[in-house]
Amino acid sequence: MQDLRISLVQGATRWHDPAANRDYYGELVAPLRGTTDLVLLPETFTSGFSNDAIDRAETMDDPTVAWMREQAAALGAAVTGSLQLRAEATDGPGVFNRMLWVTPDGEVRHYDKRHLFRYAREHERYSAGRERLVVEWKGWRINPLVCYDLRFPVFARNRHDVERPGALDFDLQLYVANWPSARAYAWKTLLRARAIENLCFVAGLNRVGTDGNGLHYSGDSAVLDFLGQPLSECSDEEVVTTTTLLAAELQAHRERFPAMLDGDRFTLL
Repeated sequence: MQDLRISLVQGATRWHDPAANRDYYGELVAPLRGTTDLVLLPETFTSGFSNDAIDRAETMDDPTVAWMREQAAALGAAVTGSLQLRAEATDGPGVFNRMLWVTPDGEVRHYDKRHLFRYAREHERYSAGRERLVVEWKGWRINPLVCYDLRFPVFARNRHDVERPGALDFDLQLYVANWPSARAYAWKTLLRARAIENLCFVAGLNRVGTDGNGLHYSGDSAVLDFLGQPLSECSDEEVVTTTTLLAAELQAHRERFPAMLDGDRFTLL
């Protein structure tokens, strides 16, 4: 397990304009070529968080998936972020808030947002995911999640792996979001809670600016260590920042404070 360089791309997503957003975020990430291992883009980075964008949801064969493959190959890094994607669901075709995980070799994996934001009626228009995803990258086990998932610690819980003594499900948890500034305190507090309770690094990426619904976003993106202490924090402006996560520090903390060995065993349904 080597140190991991992680880049947060805190941008002002263009409203309902996938092509403009691909150009915009492409320009923001271009300077990262060869300098990072993992690039985070916001939730619904091609459209903004909009129920009205559902009619123009892409498929896995449409331009954004190909664009993400191109970016990952050019940067030599994994690239992740979510968008509205139309795919087959258990009860027929549905649209998911799907977080894509794309590596430089062109591999694409995905996590479909499980917790749909009832307050904004997301649950009436989108299909919910069921399965949690853990990917391996550069020796790290990484758990990608989306926005509202942050409020549900049972689903986000880092469980002790009995088949790997002393090991946990993941070393790094990711959250990509469109989290309005009116609830910024909850965003910042819950990110710290997930890091502390899960004995892992946490990276939370939020957007900035004002969207087509008039909602303002204050960013507040951050990378936190396993004690909930910030390694990097963003304000309310467009910014791209890279932070190095030190593998030895994580391993030492878990050896010194092995709280995972006292955790409850449970199975997610």
